[in-house]
Amino acid sequence: MPIFKYKAEDLNGKIRRGKEVALSDTEAISKLRKRELNPISVINVTNTFESKFLMKIAPIKPKDLAIFSRQFSVMISANVTVVESLLILIDQTANLSLKNMISEIAFEVDSGSFLSEAFGKRPHIFSDFFINIVRSGETSGKLDEVLNYLADEMEKNYDMVSKIRGAMIYPVFITTALIGVGVVLMVYVIPNLTAILTETNATLPLSTRIVIGTSNFLKSYLVFLIVIFIGLGFLLHLYLKTYSGRRHLDIIKLKMPIFGKLFKYIYLMRFTRSLATLLKGGVTITKGLEITADVVGNIIYKELILETLESINDGNPLSAVMENSSYVPKMVPQMIAVGEKTGKIDSVLDRVTIFYSRETTNMLDNLSKLMEPIIMVIMGVGVGVMVAAVILPMYNLASQF
Repeated sequence: MPIFKYKAEDLNGKIRRGKEVALSDTEAISKLRKRELNPISVINVTNTFESKFLMKIAPIKPKDLAIFSRQFSVMISANVTVVESLLILIDQTANLSLKNMISEIAFEVDSGSFLSEAFGKRPHIFSDFFINIVRSGETSGKLDEVLNYLADEMEKNYDMVSKIRGAMIYPVFITTALIGVGVVLMVYVIPNLTAILTETNATLPLSTRIVIGTSNFLKSYLVFLIVIFIGLGFLLHLYLKTYSGRRHLDIIKLKMPIFGKLFKYIYLMRFTRSLATLLKGGVTITKGLEITADVVGNIIYKELILETLESINDGNPLSAVMENSSYVPKMVPQMIAVGEKTGKIDSVLDRVTIFYSRETTNMLDNLSKLMEPIIMVIMGVGVGVMVAAVILPMYNLASQF
């Protein structure tokens, strides 16, 4: 869809500049006038470096899609047609990439495509989960409801990711700062302080000798170590792109102390929430499991879900495979078995999701509180080692005179 750069004057005579997505310059001018702007210049910048650069630095984020789904569902609920709703959303969207994408989708739907087909042409933006939910809404005539479901799920996922990032920012920042300060001390400060001690030929304590040795090593091989770490990081990055590498990383995540349990809860919550949403949208259990396997975000759980799918196709219940897995708490297959007997699997999955959502939230809150004293202890130990290794020998030396 063409992108136009405009310069316009508002009712107060103030000059406004920006970008507008439209099929033609005439339509762009019409849109500006509807916003009570008097166009001075409208230039097509679709293929310019500036436009492409802005599209790159303004990616469509999960939060943008959640807001889009919420606004879209509200308008569909108000009996506004799909195309009209999309055209309204173009003007309400600030993100240039999302604005451009909505324009293209509106054009495709207006040309006769189904909404799910238009979404399906953009798999890098819309997941199979999103597309299938929308398709089920189109088929059942409940598009507004499924869009509401999607907005709820995406907002919950966004909130969860935000909480995890928030809990990790402080420890990561402090740890990085400690390592940086430690390297600076070892390379530039410690050699000057310990030079006096080594010149006295006095017997130094073990801690001081370790610090001096570490300092000399870092001073001599710091550049070499940086190159090695960069090389190892690059090799690790390449390995993690392979299936085997991702699988090993996912296993490590699940077996980490403290964090392992948290990751298990998050993956289980994604599985139960996604499957419940798909089942409510009218998607079959087999298709739901196939989609959920890609949504869950962990290869171990993906393999488990696909194994469950094969088991169901062989005539076994949904809970059969999960009962024997060490990665699934016994409560989950037991609850699913109850849901299968009563014919209310989606309701049971919702209850399991609520339970693990609360557990995850509690763990994140406790983790945030726990990190602070742990970091303080680490800092205290680091300072104590420095004092014992450098200050005390110098104090002892001074006291001899």
